[in-house]
Amino acid sequence: MTDYDLDLGQDVRSAKNVESKYVHIHCVFAFNNSKSPGSTRSSIRSKPVLSNGLDPGELHMGDLELLHQFATETCYTTSNRSESHELWRITVPKEGFHHDFLMRGILAIAALHLSHLRPDKAADYQNIAHSHQDKALSMFQTAMTNMNETNCHAFFALSSLIVVYAFASPRRPGTLAFTDDSQDSEGEVSWLPLIRGVNSILQQVFGWVENGPLRGLLQPGIINTADTRLPKPAAHQLKQLAGLCETAAGGEEAVEAYQEAVKALQKCYAKIFTRASVECEVATAFTWPVEVPDKFMLLLNDRAPEALVILAHYCVVLHHLDDYWWMKGWAGHIMGNIYSELGDSWRDWIQWPSETISRNERCLVWRPLSPDMVPMNGRMNSN
Repeated sequence: MTDYDLDLGQDVRSAKNVESKYVHIHCVFAFNNSKSPGSTRSSIRSKPVLSNGLDPGELHMGDLELLHQFATETCYTTSNRSESHELWRITVPKEGFHHDFLMRGILAIAALHLSHLRPDKAADYQNIAHSHQDKALSMFQTAMTNMNETNCHAFFALSSLIVVYAFASPRRPGTLAFTDDSQDSEGEVSWLPLIRGVNSILQQVFGWVENGPLRGLLQPGIINTADTRLPKPAAHQLKQLAGLCETAAGGEEAVEAYQEAVKALQKCYAKIFTRASVECEVATAFTWPVEVPDKFMLLLNDRAPEALVILAHYCVVLHHLDDYWWMKGWAGHIMGNIYSELGDSWRDWIQWPSETISRNERCLVWRPLSPDMVPMNGRMNSN
């Protein structure tokens, strides 16, 4: 061992001449003394290694930046409900510390958000997002074989983030799908099954989630609404769609599928129009994809004109989410591709939703005491 005295601002002095103005520092060094191996015992402890194999001495600044982004900005952009904001900001990341697939999903969506906020670095952040999302999905699929009361909250949270990630990803021109990677060989309209898949997962774990830390993200009974009021233009269009369904091609099964899809759209319109401020507008808007029958999905993937016309009218609902960075432009994107898919004889059927979106109208925003309202049964409502 060697003792050194440090004189602040002066030379190091001998330990024999220590004065009060000196600071005495006792240093212990380990020397590699070839003459007497082992004579000098090292008192430097070996660096601890965490159970996950990470070196606690290393800081992963990129991931810390993404987590900070999520907790300070991104968490506020998934919903309009303040209760949801706090859950996404605090509770969801806590779950992520116990489930790697959720933490990867959190970092992925934060990276996509940064690509939106920093367009000069968009490509870099998109690559980072893609890397995290790939790992999240791989781990997610493996873990799905063992969903239980402990991990169900992480499954629910990541399922929701997967939908946000898909809409936030760069759009591919000329398709109804998200990107090349999200469209299968049959050209499936992939974002609808994605939303339906999230609901399927939620149904499996609902009993656990509603009694757990993320119960505030749920909206039980959101699909049912007793208030059927609608603005006159929307009510008129739905009546027109109902008439289209009665004469649709494809047989009785197809007709029934179209009718069910229009009924679900009526409910979705009414719920958006009469939505209470405490209800999540994103969850409300995504009720229609969950409600349509499987047969309708098949008709839509076959690009049946009637199915595309009904989808075009759903775009009016999606346009109400246009203020969310991850939904910006999606209604117009889908509408434009529907227009390209339909022949000239069908385009008059989508004139109203197309013009509504192009004029940036939010036709389902309720204006209290407005006379321009009718219930779905067609009678005027003076309330």
